[in-house]
Amino acid sequence: QVQLVESGGGLVQAGGSLRLSCAASGRIWGIDVMGWYRQPPGKQRDLVASITTGGNTYYEDSVKGRFTISRDNAKNTVYLEMNSLKPEDTAVYYCNAAIAVYFTDPVTTYWGKGTLVTVSS
Repeated sequence: QVQLVESGGGLVQAGGSLRLSCAASGRIWGIDVMGWYRQPPGKQRDLVASITTGGNTYYEDSVKGRFTISRDNAKNTVYLEMNSLKPEDTAVYYCNAAIAVYFTDPVTTYWGKGTLVTVSS
């Protein structure tokens, strides 16, 4: 059973910083892309940033220059460093990973339960 567990959310003032972590555990043969999504209150869940095994990254336009995604492949962990936070960054942040549990299996997408980030003005 694969699990993704996020940590690091909380309340921060505008202009502040937070670092989110997401650790994958369980039966894991390999992890492909890992990413962070967010869902603001009353809105849909959208991709914020993603990173491949080789370190190629993608960022949604509104977070470019403020957020940095990174991963530790040895620890099966992905991070999201968030700086210069704005009230509009307030959302539940979800970790996402494409994981193969055995070398002959296709990758399956797994989700964490989410961590709330609240940015006050």
